[in-house]
Formats: sequence, C-alpha cells, structure tokens
Amino acid sequence: MTVVRTPLEPNAGGAVGTSERAGAQGRFGRTGPPTGPSGTAPVHGAAAPVDRAAPTDRADTGDRAGPADRTDRTDGTAPALPDLTGHVVLVTGASGGIGRGIAVRFAAAGAEVVVHYRTGSEAARALVDEIGRSGRNALALRADLAVEEECHRLVAEAAGWRGRLTALVNNAGVQPTQELAGMSLADWRAVADPDVHSVFACTQAAAAVMRGSGGGSVTHIASIEADRPAPRHAHYCAAKAAVVMHARSAALEYGPYGIRVNSVSPGLIARPGLADDWPEGVRRWQQAAPTGRLGRPEDVGDACVFLASPMASWITGHDLVVDGGVSARPTW
Repeated sequence: MTVVRTPLEPNAGGAVGTSERAGAQGRFGRTGPPTGPSGTAPVHGAAAPVDRAAPTDRADTGDRAGPADRTDRTDGTAPALPDLTGHVVLVTGASGGIGRGIAVRFAAAGAEVVVHYRTGSEAARALVDEIGRSGRNALALRADLAVEEECHRLVAEAAGWRGRLTALVNNAGVQPTQELAGMSLADWRAVADPDVHSVFACTQAAAAVMRGSGGGSVTHIASIEADRPAPRHAHYCAAKAAVVMHARSAALEYGPYGIRVNSVSPGLIARPGLADDWPEGVRRWQQAAPTGRLGRPEDVGDACVFLASPMASWITGHDLVVDGGVSARPTW
C-alpha cells in the first residue's frame, strides 16, 4: 500500500487529474478488470456512461469548487458546514469526481481526510496537496478494493494515521454499460466485486474500529438507479440496490454500538465533456430537474458531511437522494 502525506508531513507531492476505478481481481472475483468507466446515474431511461471519478467541467456545471471556495451560487456566500474538527474520514475512490468532491467538503468542514485511490496516484497527491494548502491534513493511501484483504488493510492504515476513524464514505465503484442478454457471469461480477463487495468489506473493517472508540458514521454512495433502472445498466442497478439495502441492514446491526449507516443516491453528476458526449441526455435532465441543472461532486459531498455530523445523530438506515428533484417527476 502506497502512502502519500500532506505538505505538513514528510513526502508530499502531486499533480491533478485522473479517474479512480476499483479493480475486479482478487478474492471477491476471478475476472479481469471492469471494462467500463465508473459513474453516477444517467437520466432515467437512458444509458450514457458517466465517469464518477472525473473532475467537474465548467461548461457542464458553471464552476468547480476547491476546499474553501464553494458558494451557494445565489448570493455568493459559502454555505455553512457542520464543524467536523477532530474527525478522521476515509473516502474511497477519492482521487477524482464525486470522491474528490466529498473529500474537499469534509476538509472544508475541518475533518482530516484519508484519500483512497487505486490508479489515480497523481490526482490523489494533488488533492492531498490542495487540502494541505487550505490548512487541513490529508493522507493518500492506495488499495485494490476488489481484494478483501486490501479493504481491511486500507481501513487499518487509515485508522492508524491519527489513532481513530470516525467516518467512512464508500464511494469507489464502476459503471460499465452492457446489454443484459449478452452479459456473462464474469461481466456481472466485474461490477458486483468493486461496487458491492468492497462496501461490505470496508464497512465491516471500519465498524470493528468504530465499535472500540464510541461509534462513528458510514455512508455508501449508491445511485437513483437503485430503484429506477436504465437500459444496459442491469448489473449496475442491481449493485446499487444491494448497496442501499446493505446500509439499512448494517444500520440495524451496528446501531447499538453507536455506528450509523446511511446511503446517498446521486442523480446525474457532471463530468468534463458530458454535454458533448451526451447532449440529448443532458438537455433532458436539465428540463426534468426542478433545479434546472446537473449535480456537482460537491453537492454529494455536502450530503455526506451532513450525514457524518452530529446534526444527523438520529438518522440511520436512510437513503438520501441528491438528484436536483428529478425523482419527484411522474413517470407516466
């Protein structure tokens, strides 16, 4: 496992930029790596690949926020975040896209952040650098979350960094597109391993740490496709439905130990070039969303910060939909 430290510690470094994907080789599966990009939910009824690990594109979203510069885009003021000073948070798949947005918002709330990556080492180092420049601490750790032992090692390293782990965000995942009729069991496992099995293993490992330190918070990144399937996404939709139900089941079993488990289901999150790659889908989303825009990684990050904060102390087993209101639209 590779360790990258902040400028406030030895061995800092990095530059911006690559996507994060979990592998599919190891104890959970015997297949090769997934063939598609990671992602969040496309518009209901359409199947466009969306790279959840890519950074936000100005052309698609209007701006890109850093650790301390996000505003609510109405009066120019930064939205208030719960104070998470003293918290240590592990975010999987955090080198780009939604994961990056989540890590950025936790740092803005005062938390110390462990940035997990598998292949995006330069982007992870850049994010650690950026968080360090904002006056917060961050640590980058590499792990292949399709391997159960790697999940446990990642959590142990994250908890050992500051002697505690108060929150886990299971964000890493993949989103290939493929017709169900031609899908093999190996294709199915290539999504189930990183999207579901890694959530199980990381949560189990984190809960063992949290039980011994008074509790904590676990948040899974699911998708609105957990209950609104899209063509060519059968494996992904089933995986995200499993993630939502895992959160509810884990909430029941870990609640007595002070551990809350929730999920966040994003809608369409912008990425660079999405409007060019899928203009018709983007237009439909913007027309369907009462808010009139695509989501930003930081929108998901804010939801995760809230769920990890004392403000959500009586919220567990809940799936928080972050889709700009699209799910409120009738489908008939």
